[in-house]
Amino acid sequence: NKSYFTPEITPDTLTTGGGQPIGDKLNLLTAGPRGPLLVQDVVFTDEMAHFDRERIPERVVHAKGAGAFGYFEVTHDITRFCKAKVFEHVGKTTPISIRFSTVAGESGSADTVRDPRGFAVKFYTEEGNWDLTGNNTPIFFIRDALLFPSFVHSQKRNPQTHMRDPDMFWDFISLRAETLHQVSFVFSDRGIPDGHRHMNGYGSHTFKLVNAAGEPVYCKFHFKTDQGIKNLSVEEAGRLAASNPDYAIADLYNAIAEGNFPSWTFYIQVMTFDQAGKYPFNPFDLTKVWSHKDYPLIPVGKIVLNRNPTNYFAEVEQSAYDPSNMPPGIDPGRLFSYPDTHRHRLGANYLQLPVNCPYRARVANYQRDGPMCMYDNQGGAPNYFPNSFSAPEAQPRFVESKFQVSPDVARYNSADEDNVTQVLNEEERQRLCQNMAGALKDAQVFIQNRMLRHQPPFHKNYFTHTNQTTKYAPIL
Repeated sequence: NKSYFTPEITPDTLTTGGGQPIGDKLNLLTAGPRGPLLVQDVVFTDEMAHFDRERIPERVVHAKGAGAFGYFEVTHDITRFCKAKVFEHVGKTTPISIRFSTVAGESGSADTVRDPRGFAVKFYTEEGNWDLTGNNTPIFFIRDALLFPSFVHSQKRNPQTHMRDPDMFWDFISLRAETLHQVSFVFSDRGIPDGHRHMNGYGSHTFKLVNAAGEPVYCKFHFKTDQGIKNLSVEEAGRLAASNPDYAIADLYNAIAEGNFPSWTFYIQVMTFDQAGKYPFNPFDLTKVWSHKDYPLIPVGKIVLNRNPTNYFAEVEQSAYDPSNMPPGIDPGRLFSYPDTHRHRLGANYLQLPVNCPYRARVANYQRDGPMCMYDNQGGAPNYFPNSFSAPEAQPRFVESKFQVSPDVARYNSADEDNVTQVLNEEERQRLCQNMAGALKDAQVFIQNRMLRHQPPFHKNYFTHTNQTTKYAPIL
């Protein structure tokens, strides 16, 4: 493990948090050499009071991660689809930060577990930050967001034993057939990437792009690794989990420190509203992918990582990626949970932290006060709207593009949609079976049987009936 600390030629004067110089940081202030500690030892109380509070709540998911900084460069013109200034001309560069992560484990867990990987990009644009949060998979376990808390709980620790419980994971998975696509991905070779540099990233959700004429299209975002896809075997992943649990963090950090800057090519897929209406699948279904044959990848640009964080806590642990941060021209995917989590974990003013600050745009709003307000709190400007004074006004040209909604509002069951057509991969079938069996063997027998009995009634070739007995085709 390399150390990148650089000794200062002339060290700074040691101070308290308030800036007062310190003469002795090795010895407590006591009444005599064996006497009691004095409350007036402000050097000690300053140190301990901060130490007692230096841990913030870790992320509920994606707790273990690595981050870096770099830039996005436009290499192809897509202004016919999107008016966002980040894409305004070929050759334009925009500063970015990225955080890669595992999903289920805690902050101290191993980097080489079988798990999806988070892939979150923050573009510091002149129109405010654009946060594109996704994973290294183009699909996800569930299609209905109401199930997300329960799904995450099933990945975590048993509330009674506080241990990882295969019954919890496989119980949920076997009760929700739409998980099959993502499960087949996670238990394939790509379930254990060889570090963060050798995996793709996907925005996963369907977004909307709007051009300068107000014409919208639907869109999917893709980041393809220029280093090539590379995965770890089960055996190598297990060895690294024991010998080097921070393998992926170290791999990314060392590559950048040595000038071997990782990069990804950025693509979009585009679907018109008319095409979406005729598509055989719901184009917003997060358990499905769009056909690359019907909707080919369109190159956009390249992202390059060329700077490591100078302080992990300040620039990675406190980084907050929020997909509701979108510049004009890019419309929603996910909105509520991310900023709500950041306000809980970091405070109401988390966007004032340097790593999250939209520093290339001027922030002007009616939000005031709250803990950790770092700047002038917008001075004496009015804190209510509308008002009669010189204060920020809404600009009609930035009104969201409108769209029609006609169906009845109800709670629609999505569980019985097609959950298998896009799943199978002949080339990796054997390893997929071995990996799934290795994890499923620890679950109870009734859960194992249910997992093997996934019965989507719409898929005629998935199983055959002989009298009352169901014989399942060996598709896994």
